[in-house]
Amino acid sequence: MDEDTHYNKVEDVVGSHVEDAVTFWAQSIDRNKDIVKIGFSLSEACPHANSVFGNLDPKKIYGGLFSEDKCWYRCKVLKVISDEKCLVRYIDYGNTEILNRSDIVEIPSELQFSSVAKKYRLWGLQIPSGQEVTQFDQGRTFLGSLIFEKEIKMRIKATSQDGTVIAQAEYGSVDIGEEVAKKGFAEKCKLTSSTNICEEKKSDPAQLALRNLKSPIPLWGHRSNQSNFSRPKPRLSGRLSVDLKNESDAGNHVTFPKESLAVGDFKLGSNVSLAKIKQDQKLIEENEKLKTEKEVLLESYKALESKVEQTARELQQEKANTMDLTKHLESTLKTRIGTRMKNLAAKVEILKEIRRVNINVRFGDDLSEAMQVLDEGCFTTLPSMNELEILWAEYNLAQEKIQTCGNVTEGNILIAERNEVQQKLYMAVEVFILEVDELLLNKRLKTLKDLSASLEAVYGPAKEGTHSEDILRKFYDWKCDKREEFTKIRSETEASLQRLVAWFQSTLKVFDLSVEEPASSDDTVGNIDEILEKTESCLCKELEVSLIEQGDTDKEIILDTYGQVLQKIRSEERLIASVQAKYKDSVEFKKQIIECLNKSPSVDHLLSIKKTLKGLKARLRWKLVEKSNLEESDDHDGSEIEKIKREVIQLRNSVFQEIYHEREEYEKLNSLAQKWFPELPLLHPEIGLLKYMNSGGLLTMSLERDLLDAEPMKELSSKRPLVCSEINGQVILLKGYSVDVDTEARVIRRAATYHRASRDAKEESGLLPLKFLFLCKSDPMAYLVVPYYPRANLSAVQASMPLTSDSQRASVNMMVGDLSLMSPELKMGKPPSASSDLYAYGCLLLWLSVQNQEFETNEDGIPKVDQFHLDDNVKSLLCSLIYCRSSMTAEQVLNAECFLLPKEKPISNAEKDAEYTQYKKEEELKVENLDKYKEKTRSGEANFD
Repeated sequence: MDEDTHYNKVEDVVGSHVEDAVTFWAQSIDRNKDIVKIGFSLSEACPHANSVFGNLDPKKIYGGLFSEDKCWYRCKVLKVISDEKCLVRYIDYGNTEILNRSDIVEIPSELQFSSVAKKYRLWGLQIPSGQEVTQFDQGRTFLGSLIFEKEIKMRIKATSQDGTVIAQAEYGSVDIGEEVAKKGFAEKCKLTSSTNICEEKKSDPAQLALRNLKSPIPLWGHRSNQSNFSRPKPRLSGRLSVDLKNESDAGNHVTFPKESLAVGDFKLGSNVSLAKIKQDQKLIEENEKLKTEKEVLLESYKALESKVEQTARELQQEKANTMDLTKHLESTLKTRIGTRMKNLAAKVEILKEIRRVNINVRFGDDLSEAMQVLDEGCFTTLPSMNELEILWAEYNLAQEKIQTCGNVTEGNILIAERNEVQQKLYMAVEVFILEVDELLLNKRLKTLKDLSASLEAVYGPAKEGTHSEDILRKFYDWKCDKREEFTKIRSETEASLQRLVAWFQSTLKVFDLSVEEPASSDDTVGNIDEILEKTESCLCKELEVSLIEQGDTDKEIILDTYGQVLQKIRSEERLIASVQAKYKDSVEFKKQIIECLNKSPSVDHLLSIKKTLKGLKARLRWKLVEKSNLEESDDHDGSEIEKIKREVIQLRNSVFQEIYHEREEYEKLNSLAQKWFPELPLLHPEIGLLKYMNSGGLLTMSLERDLLDAEPMKELSSKRPLVCSEINGQVILLKGYSVDVDTEARVIRRAATYHRASRDAKEESGLLPLKFLFLCKSDPMAYLVVPYYPRANLSAVQASMPLTSDSQRASVNMMVGDLSLMSPELKMGKPPSASSDLYAYGCLLLWLSVQNQEFETNEDGIPKVDQFHLDDNVKSLLCSLIYCRSSMTAEQVLNAECFLLPKEKPISNAEKDAEYTQYKKEEELKVENLDKYKEKTRSGEANFD
């Protein structure tokens, strides 16, 4: 704080804003004119000025729009609260307010001068520390009651660095500082000197202003003139209405009206009364008001003058348009009759064309014709077909009984019963075939297809719905009403045209000079306008009905009827298709059964092939023995060995040729057993047809391990022994599997399942085909014969042409059944990732869990898991893999609960001994069964031989 050079100088001021019990703002009476001039200048400049943007300069003076009276005042920015809100101080009055940026504008440089109001602080006083908010507000109110609208003498003591003037305030003979101290709102400073003025610790001005905004000031209820202690509401004219409010938008802080300040000329030490000041101010305001009214009236006059000129121009334009229209009407009237007749003739031509075109579709005539076609040649179920269905059911039941029968005696009884039903079925089939032959089913089917195609070309796809006679009844009622209405309109059109023609004929006599009979021109010609009007009306009405699109109700009736007609067509087509399918089955049954009626097919040819095979295998074994003896002898002849080798190859080829013949014969018998003669395995157990059928045609009893010239394949024998041989010039592999009595059937069943899958999928599946399955008679082994493709195993291909991880993924057909293993991001063209691998793994796990159930997918092709009844742990893992795989890792998948084995309880020594004893018994039983199996195999071979 600096010692003021004008120490004890006296200033006459009027208080305008209170901050606390010792700090306030006041205006010098000498600067009253400046306030009025500032108001005038701001009212002219600010409404047209640009709103501020960017960073605001706290040292710069702006124009602010005061929220209470919507007038402009000079202000400085204390603090930027947000992008849209700023805290400002009105520098000519001292009060503060929060404004939007749009209410703050730039002002001219001539208004950039010091503030009118000054900030004062009572000499020798400070706010007590720890003062409560209520007492703080009461102190502000009390100080305001002492300085507001009163001429105060300020004896300057010093000036602080922020410009605050430290002074002693007197109102008449009253020392304002002493009065504040007496009330306890302030306390005297402990240290006073000319160089160290006692002063309380000040906070940031912006924070103090915000605190004043948030602290409402109570009413000065004891003021006799009821002028409330609030912010100033300064106006351009200088009048300031003072209302005490607890506002939240502009802040609650103490301000004072400037009425007592912005009045006539003051001189230093003037003793002019406050009433005189207010009277002069009122005159100034009235003069400004009259001036404003004058400007408004002048603007109104100019606007009215401009409007009169505009109206005159529009009137002149309207006169010109009216003259042009009059001329056009005069020229049109000269050709009115010709123009009207031309238009009428054009409409008649259009109507002729429309009548030539078939408009039956609009009234559903095509649907009526279609229903008539359906009713006239409707095909119904044949009586013989019902009887045939009953006999077919009895026949299939008899076949099933024979197929499941395991006793020959009982089987013969069932076969006799089946043959009896077979005879009845054969007779019913003949009757059914004769009846169907008399029907023209193909012709009727073609008629239905042509009918549906023509209707679909007109109406498009039909919406699904149930058959309802109400729809057809509604259609017939609607069609009758429309037909009646349209017939009436056509009749009126034809009648009006005939009347016009009659008028032309009668008018000929009026204009024919050779006719001497008098004719009244008034009666003949006078009614032409009425005739033309009626004719045009009828023509337009019929054209409207013919050309305008049908309404929604009409369309709905026609489309509903179309759906019913199409349902009838599809129903009859299905009936005809079922009859034709039954006809085809009946013809095949008749063809097959006529040769084997009441007798079973012969298996002699198969037994003959087996006998031939037996001889060939014996000769082959003998040649192999000869070849072995020659090779082991010391003086063997090479040419003789080569000759025997050629004979061995020839015999081996002959053996396989007969094995293929045997398979063909087995396939014929298998087909007969499946369709017509299920008793074949029961009546001829010696041929082993049942085993052949159970193996899917893969098992052969005629192939043996020692007949093949096999060489071991060590590079491919990592788990199971593999040997290589040759059949009819093709290199094959033999894959051996150890079997016993318990596992033999399971091995055959699993091989048959694989064989059927490979055969059904053909080459598209990429599955390795199986050629034969045979059981070794000397050892408990089962052998699969598969083709051998050199260098085609995965390890060899990968070694010669290694694949990267991306190419491996791309080379795989990413489908299992109907489920795609490609994640949505792969379908979008993104590169493969660990996340897409987890998705594919999840889909595979889902497919393995639900087998052949149908999958539902969302719009992105992702399968829905909730539709399946799965274990909770499995379902949780699937959801993580398919839906939430971004947070899933391979390690978490491996440790998933559904893959963990249940914890086992510790086994005692007694339990271990019992388990070991049981294990020894099972091993002994397996050895015993194996011996029995070998013995059974040898005895079976001996019996067959």
